[in-house]
Amino acid sequence: MKLITPKGLAPGDKVATISMSWGGAGDLSHRYLKGKERLQEIFNLEVTETPNALKPSSWIYDHPEARAKDLMEAFSDPSVKAVISNIGGDDSIRMLKYINIDVIKNNPKIFLGFSDSTVTHFICLKAGLSSFYGTSVLVGFAENAAMHDYQIHDIKKTLFSNSVIGQISPNREGWTTEFLDWFDISLQDTKRKLNPSSGWHFIRGNSVVQGPLIGGCLEVLEMLKGTDYWPDPEIWKDCILFFETSEGKPHPDYVRYWLRNYAATGILKNAKGIIFGRPYDDLYAEEYEAELLKILDEEGLYDLPVVTQMDFGHTCPTFTLPYGRLAEINCIDQTFSILESGVQ
Repeated sequence: MKLITPKGLAPGDKVATISMSWGGAGDLSHRYLKGKERLQEIFNLEVTETPNALKPSSWIYDHPEARAKDLMEAFSDPSVKAVISNIGGDDSIRMLKYINIDVIKNNPKIFLGFSDSTVTHFICLKAGLSSFYGTSVLVGFAENAAMHDYQIHDIKKTLFSNSVIGQISPNREGWTTEFLDWFDISLQDTKRKLNPSSGWHFIRGNSVVQGPLIGGCLEVLEMLKGTDYWPDPEIWKDCILFFETSEGKPHPDYVRYWLRNYAATGILKNAKGIIFGRPYDDLYAEEYEAELLKILDEEGLYDLPVVTQMDFGHTCPTFTLPYGRLAEINCIDQTFSILESGVQ
C-alpha cells in the first residue's frame, strides 16, 4: 500500500477544525473553546474553523453537503496544514455523494480524527493519502481538567516529527471512559477517574509480523461496505488490521457477525495481524476477545498475531494510527511498533 505521506506540523502552522457528523462543537462552545485553547497553547498552532464547523447540531445534521464542502475547502486552502475533526457521530456517510476525491489527491495534508471519521479516513485512503486515526478536538484536546501527558506526547511524536515513530508503549498512567456530562459547564474542570492499566493483551501468535495499517471503527466500517470507498482486496492484503468499537457498545453477537464478513471476503486470511482497541467502559472486552478467537479458529488462523485492549479508539488517552504506515507486532517481546514516520 503506497500512500502519500503528508507534511508534518510546525509551531505557528494553521489548522482547521471541522464538524463532519454530530455538530457538538456548536452546541458545546465552552468545550470546543477549551480544545482550541489547548491546540494553541500546548502545540502553538493557529486554529481556524471551517465555515460551518460551529453551526448547531440540528443544522449540521440537515446539511451533509455543507459538511463535505467544508472538507473540500479545508483541503483546498494552502494555508491550512492539517484538518482536525471536532467529534464523531453516526452519519458522515451521508457526505460521500458530495466528495470530489481529486481535491484531496491534489492537496495532501494531515487529517486527524476517529470513530465516525473512519468515513473520511477511507475518503483519504481512496485519494492515496495517509491519514491519522487519533483523537478529536472535543475528546482528547478538550479533556476534562487537562490533557493527558500520554496524549500530548503522542501528538507531538506523530504529527510534528518526521522521525520513525517507533515502539509505542501502553499507557501506564491509567485510562478512562468515565461519563461526565459535557453540557454541564461546571464539570469541564473536573478530572475524570482513571482505571489502572493492565497493559495490552497478546492473546494469539508467537511470531514477529509486519504490515501496513488499515482499519477503523467497526460500526462505521459496516456503513462503508459496498460503497465506492470500500478498498479493493489488494489494499487489504498483508496488512495489520486495527479495529475498535464505539460508545454504543455493540453486543458481542454483532462483532461476531461483522468479523465473519471479514473472513468470508478473505480479508482475515490475508492479514498479517490484528490489533483491537479497548472497548468503551471496558465492557465486553473478554467477550470480544472470545468472538475474535472463535472466528479465527473457524478459519484455521491459529497463529495470526492478535493484540487487544490497546490504547486507541473510544478510550482516553490514545495513541495515533497512521494509515498505510508499516507497523510491527512482536509477540515474542510483546511489543507494538510503527516502523515509519507519520509525516515528512
